Amino acid sequence: MMGGSPERMGRMLDRMLDGLNATDAQRVQIKQIMAQAAADLKGQAQAARELRQRGMQVLTAPAVDANAAEQVRLQTMALHDQMSRRMTQAMVAAASVLTPEQRAAIGQKLKDRQARMEERMQQRGQDGSRR
Repeated sequence: MMGGSPERMGRMLDRMLDGLNATDAQRVQIKQIMAQAAADLKGQAQAARELRQRGMQVLTAPAVDANAAEQVRLQTMALHDQMSRRMTQAMVAAASVLTPEQRAAIGQKLKDRQARMEERMQQRGQDGSRR
């Protein structure tokens, strides 16, 4: 959700909050929380792109440097950890704005979505096709 444009993020949040009957105050708070997280993550996303480029350079060089590849891997893991930590902070902050009932409703939606995804994966595996 954080990777898209602010408009797309806003639409996604609106859709989620509509299904929860969120109040105007909850909407404002959650949108602020997520907008700040997206702004914080923007620079990290650029750093992740640069690390992917660096990794490709290391792996496609005339002589592959295993130490350089390991350094890129370690930097990538550290960056992903920072990004994950920031997203978790945002999700905890947003969840604290919601009521227990609203959080339970989100949990059920996520379970339903996961079940649909697993069903599609099984169907793809059975017929061998990729849609």
